[in-house]
Amino acid sequence: MTTNDLYFVVLPLIHIGSGLTEQTLTLLPDKNFATEFYQDEVQNYIDMFENRAKKYLSGGHVSGYNLQTEPTEDGRFLVRVTQRVA
Repeated sequence: MTTNDLYFVVLPLIHIGSGLTEQTLTLLPDKNFATEFYQDEVQNYIDMFENRAKKYLSGGHVSGYNLQTEPTEDGRFLVRVTQRVA
């Protein structure tokens, strides 16, 4: 089994044509782009990801994900996602 280390990134999106805005959660392999979460919000993002990952992001070569929080110097948290692939 092989793994990929990825990090949570929350991106605000603004649709130019309609003006609608939204946030998306994505995964990037570079820790430098990871979003730093406050303690009172990090678990909500983890729960949201785990719920969606089971339904929509597993299958084919992807067998699952392991999530781990990593504290930052200022007391916030990064979320490292280890993607398991075969």
